[in-house]
Amino acid sequence: MFCFQCEQTAKGKGCTTIGVCGKQPDVAALQDLLIYAVKGLALYAVEGRRVGVVDHEANVFTCEAVFSTLTNVDFDPERFEGLIKRTVELRDRLKEKVKAAGGKADFCEGPATFKPADTLEGMVKQGEAHGVMSNGEAVDPDIRSLRETLVYGLKGVGAYADHAQILGQEDDRVYAFIHEGLAATLDKGLGLNDWVGLVLKCGEINLRAMELLDAGNTGAYGHPVPTKVPLGAKKGKAILVSGHDLKDLEEILKQSEGKGIYVYTHGEMLPCHGYPGLKKYSHFYGHYGTAWQNQHKEFPWFPGPIVMTTNCIQKPLDSYKDRIFTSGLVGWPDVAHIKNRDFGPVIKKALEMPGFAEDTNKGSVMVGFARNAILSVADKVIEAVKAGNIRRFFLVAGCDGAKPGRNYYTEFVEKVPKDCIVLTLACGKFRFFDKDLGDIDGIPRLLDIGQCNDAYSAIQIAVALAKAFNCSVNELPLSMVLSWYEQKAVAILLTLLSLGIKNIRLGPSLPAFITPNVLDVLVKNYDIKPITTPDEDLKAILG
Repeated sequence: MFCFQCEQTAKGKGCTTIGVCGKQPDVAALQDLLIYAVKGLALYAVEGRRVGVVDHEANVFTCEAVFSTLTNVDFDPERFEGLIKRTVELRDRLKEKVKAAGGKADFCEGPATFKPADTLEGMVKQGEAHGVMSNGEAVDPDIRSLRETLVYGLKGVGAYADHAQILGQEDDRVYAFIHEGLAATLDKGLGLNDWVGLVLKCGEINLRAMELLDAGNTGAYGHPVPTKVPLGAKKGKAILVSGHDLKDLEEILKQSEGKGIYVYTHGEMLPCHGYPGLKKYSHFYGHYGTAWQNQHKEFPWFPGPIVMTTNCIQKPLDSYKDRIFTSGLVGWPDVAHIKNRDFGPVIKKALEMPGFAEDTNKGSVMVGFARNAILSVADKVIEAVKAGNIRRFFLVAGCDGAKPGRNYYTEFVEKVPKDCIVLTLACGKFRFFDKDLGDIDGIPRLLDIGQCNDAYSAIQIAVALAKAFNCSVNELPLSMVLSWYEQKAVAILLTLLSLGIKNIRLGPSLPAFITPNVLDVLVKNYDIKPITTPDEDLKAILG
């Protein structure tokens, strides 16, 4: 196997025996084979659009397929067997539609004619021939770098598009570009400038995907409002929900209502407490634990079942393996999987387990500072900036992880001067989410904008402030200090670059799939730079 799609990849170069995430070589091969097969489907989807053929089922499936290969989503080889077979079925069906419409139906590229082996073992062998490095030295390293950057960005776009589709928000432009980008990876005639263009377009399309998801979330559950979330527990039965999926959480709340069970969030589900349509449930109580990488320390002590929605699962420990459930695209071998959002088995397990024996008070945190909440007090913010009471804004955001070096973000926030405000989003906030930074003229100095996809809200806030100050976003008193881990973060970074945003500090390490030459382009054009130390970076920013 070879995988270097996440920040924690082995030795900063690539996982070759087993994934740092826990991915086994057979699953790595099956994921590579699925991406290979989906590229064949993409060829026909692109040609189909040229002759007026659009297959909605193929569109939705493509997002699910690439999403399933995201870091920490699906580790179950049997699930990939089904996905690969379904890819070929949809490809061949689309081929016939394209042929009937007079389009090109004789693509000779391998993925267009690929036939999966009859056995899972056979598919694994096929996948071993189609990994990132399968073309050896025949591929220019910089081309490979940009090609893989595009693929990882598309995985992030696919994830957001899938979430949005579940909530009824779609745009064929998003589906079309995912297919265009996947098909482009088969084109050996593209040069460096072509790849740079595709990578930036991926960022542009991701902004639209995040906009769709924002519309889905706010359309279904209302705009987030500032909300105090308890970090302690309520005496009684309990269910813990982790991941990112608001629809799953809503269904759990609906199905558990009136049963004497309290529902808690974990990880990136924390911002859900700010949505009026979710907080209306009286048994939606508080938040338990911190970021995804701490689940081995935190899950054994939760006295109820745990539901993993979307990505973030780690290998379950035996101490809680019999009470952890997966839903959606998440999978782990021999872990119970919820189908069709029927959370009856989860509720049954919650009622069987003891729950919390007593009320506990561990303080609270504030959430719900998405764009509507912040822009509703924009006049106060602008006034405070003009009066010199707010010197600068820092967006300290992104993915958390277990790799050493991430304490940088805790220390950075602690050292941000008291006349500055920290905006945050995604699970990177768990490095400092419970710190009391006080306020400036009644405006909290720590503002939680939401999940990783709420980077859309952060961008809208920046655009609105730039308009108010009659300047560009790059001219605002705003600095971005980002952490990354997986492919949704890649998509968000590409979005920022596509918007021309500069001076981003990125850590804790730079992507292994970025070559020195590609990094040089990013530095020259966008002044993107690695983090150093909090003191050095603050001095460079503030002078």
